[in-house]
Amino acid sequence: MAVKLAPSTRRRTAFHELTVSEVRRLTEDAIEVTFAVPADLAGKFNYVPGQYVALRTTLDVDGKPREVRRSYSICAEPRNFEDGSSEIRVAIKRDLGGVFSTWANEFLKAGDRLDVMSPMGQFISKHPMNGLNNPDSIDTETGHAFVAVAAGSGITPVIAIARSVLAANPAVRFDLIYANRAAMDVMFLEELADLKDRYPARFALHHVLSREQRISPLLTGRIDAVKLQTLLTSVIRTDDVDEWFLCGPFELVQLCRDTLAERGVPPEKIRFELFTTGEPARPEGQIGRPIRDDPADDSYIITFTLDGLRGSVTSPAHARESILNAALRVRADVPFACAGGVCGTCRARLVSGTVDMEENYALEPDELAKGYVLTCQSRPTSPEVIVDYDA
Repeated sequence: MAVKLAPSTRRRTAFHELTVSEVRRLTEDAIEVTFAVPADLAGKFNYVPGQYVALRTTLDVDGKPREVRRSYSICAEPRNFEDGSSEIRVAIKRDLGGVFSTWANEFLKAGDRLDVMSPMGQFISKHPMNGLNNPDSIDTETGHAFVAVAAGSGITPVIAIARSVLAANPAVRFDLIYANRAAMDVMFLEELADLKDRYPARFALHHVLSREQRISPLLTGRIDAVKLQTLLTSVIRTDDVDEWFLCGPFELVQLCRDTLAERGVPPEKIRFELFTTGEPARPEGQIGRPIRDDPADDSYIITFTLDGLRGSVTSPAHARESILNAALRVRADVPFACAGGVCGTCRARLVSGTVDMEENYALEPDELAKGYVLTCQSRPTSPEVIVDYDA
C-alpha cells in the first residue's frame, strides 16, 4: 500500500532518456560522451562541478539481457545554450572486465539513447563557488587555494571543478597532482595543457607517471607515502590550502587522507571520491536478490518514503538483505547506481530503528551525524526500520 505524503523540496532522482550527441576518443581506453539535454529537461540536469550521473541500459550478459547501471562523473563546467537546452559530458574509461565500460568504449556512438539519472554527489566545493548552472552565484572576489590529487579517471570531476573556479575567480590558485602509468594514459591531456597555458600563474600541474621515466625523480614512480610526503613538503604549500579534492582508487585516496590528517589538515577541508574500493565484495548481491519468505522465521518491517509515497516491505531475518534490496522488491524506481557503497545514490535518512551499515565510502561525517545511511549497505538490526529517501 502507498500513502501520499507532502511533496519533498529535494530534487527527485529519476532517469530520463537522452541522446548521445558526440563520442570523443580521449585515450586508447577512454572516451568522452556528450548527452544533449533538451530545454524541457534542462532544469532536471542542472549540476555543480564535481557531481556525477548514473547511466542505465540493457546489455547482453552471458547470453541474457540484463539491466546495467554505472555512475560517471561529469567532466565539463555547466553551460546553457540560448535555446534553453544544455548538455552533460562524462568520461568512461574501460575497466578490466567491466561490462558497461567495455561496451561503451567499443560500441557507443552518436545517436544512441541511454537512460541518464539527474546529477547527484557531494564531491563539490563547500565554498560559495557555484550554484546549479548559475555562474552569477560564483564568488569572484575571495582568494582561495585548492589542491587536487587524482589518478587515472579520477581526473574527470576534478577538471570540471578546476575549469569552473579558475575561469570565474581571478583570485583562485589551483594545484593538481595527477598520477597515471604513462603519458599515453593521461585523460584530457590537451585540455590540462590549455588550462596551464591560460592560467600560468594560478594553475600548477604535476604529472606523476609510474611506468615512464620523467626528468624529475619525484614525478616518476607510484605515489607512495614517502613520495607523497615529499610532494606536500617541496611542491605544495599545505599551510594555506582552503580545500583538498582527492579522487581515484581507494589506496591512493586513503593514503592522502591519512597523510593530510597527520599534517593537521581538518577533515572538513577534504573532499574525496572513490572510483574503486579495493574490496572483493560483489555489489550485485545488494540488488535484485530473490528472497524466500519463511513465516516461521523472524522478520523485519522496513518502511520507506520515496517521492512522497510511503511503502512497506517485510524482510526475513535469515535473508540478511539490504534495505535497498528489500525496497526494490516493492518499488522498482528506488534510486541506486553502484550498489557498492561508493556513489551515494541510494542514501536515505534513518528516521527510526537501527541498522548495520557494512561499508561507507560516500557519506561524509556531517551526513552521518544527520542520520543518513547508504541503503545498499544497511541491514536492519531492530524489528522496525523507517528510512526517508526524500530527506
